[in-house]
Amino acid sequence: MSEPILVYDDDCGFCTWWAEFFAAQSDLRLVGFRDLTDELRERLPDDYEECAHLVTDDEVYSCGAAVDEALLRADIGDPVNDVVTFLRQFEDYEQYRERTYRWIANNRDRLGTYLSTTPPARRESSDR
Repeated sequence: MSEPILVYDDDCGFCTWWAEFFAAQSDLRLVGFRDLTDELRERLPDDYEECAHLVTDDEVYSCGAAVDEALLRADIGDPVNDVVTFLRQFEDYEQYRERTYRWIANNRDRLGTYLSTTPPARRESSDR
């Protein structure tokens, strides 16, 4: 697996919007929860459906750490990279990042009214 993979909830319009945004801005390949291979699933935590994951040859980043890595890989400009790199220097950043990720995940239905796209599962069922 030479290309990094972003694993996400492909039944969530908000999650799909962000996954497609990162894929368009980077070399990330998208894999939804329903398309996980056994090999990829083995690399994920047991509670993998609780958040997104960025999987590389050497690492698995989960939840807020996955978003951090996706931001660093996205071609959206040095200011974002500088901010993420700067914030990682602080001891409390990880805790704040994960708390923020959890708040967003818990409110994705409401946030999805602003940023959302039809998830792959629903696209396929409407094509039939």
